[in-house]
Amino acid sequence: MLLLPVLAGCSVKDAFYFGWPRNNISKQSHEMFNMWVGSAIAALAVGVFVWGLIFWCVIRYRKKSDELPVQTRYNLPMELLFTVTPFIIIAVLFYYTATIQTDVTKLTAHPDREITVTAFKWNWEFSYPEVKGDNGKPVSTVGDSGYVPVLVVPTHERIRFTEKSQDVIHSFWVPDLLFKRDVMPGFKNQFEVNIEQKGAYVGRCAELCGAYHSMMNFEMRAVSSKQYDKFLQELKDGLTTPQALKGIGEDPYATTTKPWDTKPDSKKAS
Repeated sequence: MLLLPVLAGCSVKDAFYFGWPRNNISKQSHEMFNMWVGSAIAALAVGVFVWGLIFWCVIRYRKKSDELPVQTRYNLPMELLFTVTPFIIIAVLFYYTATIQTDVTKLTAHPDREITVTAFKWNWEFSYPEVKGDNGKPVSTVGDSGYVPVLVVPTHERIRFTEKSQDVIHSFWVPDLLFKRDVMPGFKNQFEVNIEQKGAYVGRCAELCGAYHSMMNFEMRAVSSKQYDKFLQELKDGLTTPQALKGIGEDPYATTTKPWDTKPDSKKAS
């Protein structure tokens, strides 16, 4: 067990993340991360206790002779310990799980921003309902095989995502949010987040949806509220998403992932 973190190439800091991403970029991800770490530490403590009991029994009660050891039955204190302790652990875990799940999935009456996520085989469309273009429809960004769509979001505001699917079940997943939510046809899924850190974060479809599921990526770009308002205004003025991103001082294209190469490999073909 002691060799496990060494052989896995984990640093001391990585070890205490227990396999979760380092970035906790939203208020909700902080809560889920704390829950995960607390549960892992509790499980480790129970494991160490059980291992200790096993080794103690192996050493203390190892066979020393052919004489039958004293047989003990109806040890009420031990039976109470082994019954009550697991119940307390389960009750504590249930309480924190229910509390955090309720907070993470809570929808407020008036979110600060709203964004519509539309999934289709095999890409994404992100619409911003608060701003409409010349055609009277919300401004939007649509991905294709040669363009990874960039979803722009403001920091330090409550954002509601409304999800729709045009065909099969997909799943909207930004690993650094420590959260994902299925996008289902005929059903409107919603969730809200408060993103606290500016940056570029890779997004993926987390539900096997067909032949090009693995290429169904996007990027979430978190910017300041001022940049976000300017970005929406530039989309309203007819600029493309790359042009609007460049206009607010951001990289015009995705930096965390790239489009799928649709050109056949001549070497493989031969």
